[in-house]
Order: sequence, then structure tokens, then C-alpha cells
Amino acid sequence: MKFGQWLGLIAAAAALVLLWSLRDVVIHLFAAVVLAMALCTLVGVVRARLGCARPFALLLSLFGLLVLLAIALAAVVPPFVQQFQQLLLQLPEAASKALALLRQAMDQSSQMLYGQEALDWLRQSWGSGASGSEAVGQSLQGLLGLAGNLGSGLIQLLFVVAVALMVAVQPNAYKEVAVLLAPSFYRRRMRQVLSQCGEALSSWMGGVLISSLCVALLAGIGLSLLGVKLVVANALLAGLLNIIPNVGPTLSTVFPMSVALLVSPWKALAVLGLYVLVQNLESYVITPSVMHHQVKLLPGLTLAAQFVFTVLFGPLGLLLALPLAVCLQVVIREVLIHDVLDPWRRQRPLT
Repeated sequence: MKFGQWLGLIAAAAALVLLWSLRDVVIHLFAAVVLAMALCTLVGVVRARLGCARPFALLLSLFGLLVLLAIALAAVVPPFVQQFQQLLLQLPEAASKALALLRQAMDQSSQMLYGQEALDWLRQSWGSGASGSEAVGQSLQGLLGLAGNLGSGLIQLLFVVAVALMVAVQPNAYKEVAVLLAPSFYRRRMRQVLSQCGEALSSWMGGVLISSLCVALLAGIGLSLLGVKLVVANALLAGLLNIIPNVGPTLSTVFPMSVALLVSPWKALAVLGLYVLVQNLESYVITPSVMHHQVKLLPGLTLAAQFVFTVLFGPLGLLLALPLAVCLQVVIREVLIHDVLDPWRRQRPLT
């Protein structure tokens, strides 16, 4: 290679090292871009319905979001916070009861098979129900202690919101800045790839919003029919955690099952059946109906993306795993396959 090519290679390697060292900032910038895309999608809907200019549509969208936020803070958040606190307080008791039921089932199975309690060593290793309850309580206290450190989290949230608002005001200007980072011969193609990433993100966010609302509504109706307490908190948790595939629906099942277990084991099984039904409806009926144009992601790739991005970026990486995977799939398909591998195959035919 020539000297200029070596210099470009060294610069690219240095840029990758710099991005890796600043990966926390990069993931927050990507979160801001996702939030800006959501706002731009809303602005586009407002402009299509009202036929107004973009600045007016942006102001109208922000005003509508602030009104919805005020309504949520006044009507939804107080009962949710109260019920969620009650839910956390009841989790140790539910865990203790679950351990007691499991020990009882083990003893009955041992009596039927061996005529005696042959699993004493295992039960002793678990300890008493009170110690299990204390362990769960200590774990919850540790989680609440981590959640109580809101200082840095608030600063990061303000940073993401501020950057998102600035990008939403002039999205094309920031898009052109990203285009200028590509070589001159590839800038037109880069502009197309970025547009496709934006369309894929908009489609994904719209579909996830509708899907999460349907899951929260179905969970709330089902829990009300089953007579499970703390319906508002559990239904909202089901809708919020639905954003995180695979992991989120599993976590959302734990809370209502814990509440139902305090009443009856059979009611806990009924809650489990309800959530399995809701998730199957979401996976096979709701999602295919509202996401016709969404980028298709295989379940295995989705799970792998969650694992990799969680390891690289922490909890925020888990939350943003799906939009990251959506954008990466578009980039791999358009850049690596269409622009690199397909021309290379045409230039080098198999012999």
C-alpha cells in the first residue's frame, strides 16, 4: 500500500480506539438520536394531518407531549408509584411462600418415592423461609440503593433530551454532518443508507408503541378479571417491559405472579397462563398487524444483540439493543452486502 493508504488505515484504527474509549458517550448519543427520530416521526404525522410548516408542527408536537406528560404525572404516576411500592414490599413474603410451597412439594414427592424425607440436605442448604425472605429483602434494598443514586442518571437524561431536541430542530443539518464523514465518492450512497436507517427506526418505534399499549391493556383487563391486586402497576410494567424483547416479558410476569401467590398458588398459575396468552397474542397477532414495514429481525439475532450490547454498554445497551440491531441490519445489508460483497462477486466469478 502507498503512504496515503497506510495513513488512512492508521487514522481509521485510531478512530475506532477513540470510539471504544468513548463508548458510554456514543451510546448516549445514539439514545438521543432514537429519541429525536421518535420526535421527528411525530412531527411528520402532524404535518401530514394538518399540512403546517415544520417549526409549527414541532412546537405543536412538543406541546402535546408536555400535556400528555402532565396528565400522566397527575393521574397515572401517583397510583403507579404507590402500588409499585406495595409490590416491592410484598415480594419477600411471596418469595418465602414460594420456597415453602416448593419444600412442601419436595417433601411429598420424597414421601411417595422413598417413604421418608430424603431431601433434608437440600432443604438445609436453602435454609428457613425467614432467611430466604431476608435475602430477597436485602437484594431489593440493594437494588433500591442503586436506583436511589439519581444524580448522574439525571444529568445523563438531561444530556440525551437536550441533544435529541437540537437534532429534532434541524435533522437534515445533522444528517449532512454525518454524511460529510464519509469519503466524497460514497456520500450520496451514505445519505441513502442514513435515510433507510431513519425509516426503519420510525417504523420500529411506531410498532413498539402500539404493541406495548395493547399488552398493557390486555394485561390490565386480564388481571382485573382474575381479581389480582395492584392492577395499574402490573399492567404498566407489562407495557413498559414489552419494549425489551425476551427479557422484558419474563420480568413482567414475576410481579403479578408474586402478588397472586399470596392469595393462592392456583391464582399464580392463572396469571402465568394469562401472560403466556398475552405474549402469544402480541407475537403472532398484534406485532405482525402493526409492523408490516418493520425491519425483520430473527429471534436468535435479537437475543444475541441483547447479550452483546448489554456486555458492551450495560443496562442502556439492553434497552437500546433493538434499535441498534435495526440500524446495524440496514447498514450490513446496504453497505457490506450490496456495496462490497455483491460487486466483488460480480468482479470475481466462480470458475
